[in-house]
Amino acid sequence: MVKTLAVMTSGGDAPGMNAAVRAVVRRALDSALAVYGIYNGYEGLVQGGDAFRSLTWEDVGGTLHRGGTFLGTARSERFKTREGRHQAVRNLLERGIQALVVIGGDGSLSGAAVLASEWPEHVVQLRTEGFGLNTAVDENVAPLQVIGLPGSIDNDLFGTDMSIGADTALNHIVRAMDNLSSTAASHQRTFVVETMGRHCGYLALMAALAGEASWVLVPEEDLGLRWHQRMVEDIEQSRKIGRAHQMVVVAEGAKHADGLPIRSEDIKTILGERLKIDVRLTVLGHVQRGGSPTAFDRILASRLGAAAVDFLVRRPDTIHRHMLGVQKNVVVATPLEEVVEKSRMVGVEIENGNFAQALALRGESFRNTLSLVKTLTRISPAEDTHSKGAVVIVTDGADAPGMNAAVSVCGRSLMNQGFKVYAARDAFLGLIEGNFLELNWHDLVGWVNRPGSEIGTARHELLEDDFITIAQNLARRQIKGIVAIGGWDTYLRIAQLVEQREHFEELQIPMVLVPASIDNNLPCTDFCIGSDTALNNIVDCVDKIRHTAGATRRAFIVEVMGRECGFLALLSALASGAEKAYLPETGISLAGLNEDVEVLKRSFACGKRMVIFLRNEHSSRHYTTDFIRRLMEEESKDQFEVRTAILGHVQRGGAPTAFDRILASRMGAAAAETLQQLIQEDASDVRLLGLRGRGIVACSQAQGFQEMDHRRGRPRQQWFMDLAEVADALAKHAPVCLLDHRPEPASA
Repeated sequence: MVKTLAVMTSGGDAPGMNAAVRAVVRRALDSALAVYGIYNGYEGLVQGGDAFRSLTWEDVGGTLHRGGTFLGTARSERFKTREGRHQAVRNLLERGIQALVVIGGDGSLSGAAVLASEWPEHVVQLRTEGFGLNTAVDENVAPLQVIGLPGSIDNDLFGTDMSIGADTALNHIVRAMDNLSSTAASHQRTFVVETMGRHCGYLALMAALAGEASWVLVPEEDLGLRWHQRMVEDIEQSRKIGRAHQMVVVAEGAKHADGLPIRSEDIKTILGERLKIDVRLTVLGHVQRGGSPTAFDRILASRLGAAAVDFLVRRPDTIHRHMLGVQKNVVVATPLEEVVEKSRMVGVEIENGNFAQALALRGESFRNTLSLVKTLTRISPAEDTHSKGAVVIVTDGADAPGMNAAVSVCGRSLMNQGFKVYAARDAFLGLIEGNFLELNWHDLVGWVNRPGSEIGTARHELLEDDFITIAQNLARRQIKGIVAIGGWDTYLRIAQLVEQREHFEELQIPMVLVPASIDNNLPCTDFCIGSDTALNNIVDCVDKIRHTAGATRRAFIVEVMGRECGFLALLSALASGAEKAYLPETGISLAGLNEDVEVLKRSFACGKRMVIFLRNEHSSRHYTTDFIRRLMEEESKDQFEVRTAILGHVQRGGAPTAFDRILASRMGAAAAETLQQLIQEDASDVRLLGLRGRGIVACSQAQGFQEMDHRRGRPRQQWFMDLAEVADALAKHAPVCLLDHRPEPASA
């Protein structure tokens, strides 16, 4: 049984590493383990001494929102030698450390694998050297347990769909592109943006999709001998048709067909000289690594950090040589050797000029995204937009960040297939009033980063007479299919249209539903468009509230949206370190409130300065946010203050995050493809799209409605509720002085 473990960060720093360390430390302490932090990576592992420090609950407090890694990271030439690794083993044994959690990239994980494989040899050598006569090393020394966590902004590790830090880096790039777009449009300039990514084009490719770049160059693609001519022609055509600006995104590892690197300075020179235009170069560099991690990275890091301890504690008979990653939204263990080998394989194929093989190794999602980017960067549709008839797009219900991206990508994908595309102004009101807007390929460019919905989302309850006018307006424009983007109310209104099919032949057409709701309460999907932006808005607000912590002891009750779904409250609590989340799934009881009051009293008595509770707006009908405030204020007896913050529509505001732009783009493209297939098959089915695992799935209407708890207005099974226990364990609003079950670190 593991009783003592150590955690370290290595390689390039990545936002979210601190969140991972925090999760490892607190989960370990909560599991009655002693924890060491190893400072300065493998160099500290070899150095020993002060580089090994026992970590307590308080030591990792206040680190969740910090970028970089407070443990530090450094390259170690000494660790690359056998002598250096021998000293590292001695340092670990001296402190009784039985398990090592390493957070880093393929180089860091490779070092951990080598250390674990050599461990028995070093133990034998230490015994012959006389080390261990005091039983620190005996015949029963267990193998070193090693768990790796993927920490790399490049997102280039096999065994996980996302690595810690990649989402934050991508958001930095996308925000920079948004800022550059405004100045580029003002001066009619063309920008070349260089991103990180030596052997992986993930950041460049996803940024090109989320930032609507005109061209993208990634290491995995075979660009051909004359790629620069095609690029020049496309940029020239874009300028001729009047687009305000153009942007070329290039990964630092992009290569010519002959294997020579493509320099971003050369791209700038080629465009400037051949087109006689003003071209500016922006090399983002290490700004991509910096800053506070996004909600996604905090949650990912916390899930993986807690899981690392759980794997060690709950599987004592397993010799752990694994990296933990998230695949299809589930934590999965992959052998370290396999992770390192297959992660480096892509780089080898690129160096050998086997671009097709490198692209295949990246997976289907990467290839599909590259294909989608090529479609969206076209100057005009591939087919005549009137050849296959007309379809209509509707955005309905409450607006969600990313709706415009879904409309833009869905519309252009349908046009590229030969359809004429309308938008119904103000959702179903537009269908009723015949307020149709014909969408244009060029007009839809530039919508991806816009908040809200450009075509309107007015709420309207359908009446009996409305079906007649809807049918007439659909017939007038010979509409062959509908794409509806919205929340649960949208799904119900589409169901009403389906019920009227026996009366109206015009309604016997295929319909595709795209989930867009910050509440994340829809069937057939793990994530809805808009939910990630809302999460980040909430976390930003909670971070700012924490900044107000001073001499006054305060408890804050922050109310968030979500209707009958606790997604926003629970995951915001996990990402912000809030001490508690009140959820509609679990409800609120008077006994629970009394217990929370007592814990608050003890917490502040033990030195706590601030406590934050998150409350879902529908977590209780009677125990409102104000009621809880007044209760706690009354019971505090002036020991602490209680404040409330109702975030309201700030949660919906602002430009969508990179995650929501990419999700909306993928779903928009999938909606177009699904609708086109249904029309081609002359089917009148209704399909509900969703993100399940790595890909976009299409469920039947019957399946989607079966998944829903109609009384509650949320899915019967919600994956994120499995994280409730983790969020509670890592927050522990019981003060440290009450956590007397934590052991002291083991001695030699």
